Amino acid sequence: MNLVIALGAGFIVGLIYAVMRTRSPAPPPQALVGLAGMLMGYAALESWLG
Repeated sequence: MNLVIALGAGFIVGLIYAVMRTRSPAPPPQALVGLAGMLMGYAALESWLG
């Protein structure tokens, strides 16, 4: 459920940035890939430990 809430919040913030025509302060793609890896590793470990 937390994943759905986070995704929804990100979508809403993205819409606000688009309406305001503001450039997103997101980090470079390499940092985003690293963050995605961290999150996937965390989720895998959490599901493995039960």
